[in-house]
Amino acid sequence: MSTCRIAMKSLFLILLSMASTTFAYEPNQTNMLVTKEHSSSSSSSSSSETSKRGPRGHKGKKGEKGDKGPRGHKGHKGDRGHQGPRGHKGDKGDRGHHGKEGHRGHRGKKGSRGPQGLIGVGLQGPQGIPGLAGAIGPAGAAGPAGGATGATGASGATGATGATGATGATGTGGVIDFADFYAIMPTDNPAASHFVDAGTDVEFPHAGPAAAGTGITAFSNTEFNLAAIGTYQVLFQVSVSTSGQLVLALDSGAGLAELAYTVVGRATGTNQIVGMALVTTTVINSKLAVQNPTGSAVSLIVTPDAGGVDPVSAHLVIMRIQ
Repeated sequence: MSTCRIAMKSLFLILLSMASTTFAYEPNQTNMLVTKEHSSSSSSSSSSETSKRGPRGHKGKKGEKGDKGPRGHKGHKGDRGHQGPRGHKGDKGDRGHHGKEGHRGHRGKKGSRGPQGLIGVGLQGPQGIPGLAGAIGPAGAAGPAGGATGATGASGATGATGATGATGATGTGGVIDFADFYAIMPTDNPAASHFVDAGTDVEFPHAGPAAAGTGITAFSNTEFNLAAIGTYQVLFQVSVSTSGQLVLALDSGAGLAELAYTVVGRATGTNQIVGMALVTTTVINSKLAVQNPTGSAVSLIVTPDAGGVDPVSAHLVIMRIQ
């Protein structure tokens, strides 16, 4: 618009100064015309300072729209923007529908057969008590008297052996063998001092009652032979005047060894030391003795006349029960 106004102004000035300038209008030389006539106008204006300005010309028509210019070059890629703030946590979704029940699995294979259990062992029950014998029937009537006695007939063949009768009830346990050995004080243990030192055996020099053919015999005054292997019940008593202990000792071939579970003793006063125990042998002809333990700190004084004026006895009773 600014260029058009200048052109119109220049045209007006040119018309006023026709005498000095002639031009030919060409639509494509608008810019040149404006420049040229602007120079002429300036020259004419200076030469005619006293001329008056004419009225303003009418506004020219709007020019045609120019052709579309070429497309501009693609701009450079902009920098990456900053990361936006984290969005708010969404609401919890609805619970899903319950799934369908799965198909039933295949049946497993049959397991292998387990090992056979142990055979139970039960004790045989006791035999029943034999029944009472039946009552004897009445005697039959006497037959008629016969004729003369005939000749003795020939002996018949031996009959078959009858069935074995039922086993009788088991008898109660009893003593298989036994023997008693004793001492009389003041004569015995020992006659002079009546002392039994630690590790020393008590004497039982006299043989008392015993089973016929007994296998329990005296090997010496202090050691006694147990001929058969088995279990023996052993009882002994000795009157002493001091505190002390006594123990059974067994020789199975390697010398006398004290049996710790058979120790008995007394603490004060004057009375008997009494012992009882079961002793099992593992070899034939084992030897048994009653002794003051080897670890004892005192010697035992065997009382010669405990409780009165009569001599006192000491006993060792041995019974085989199995």
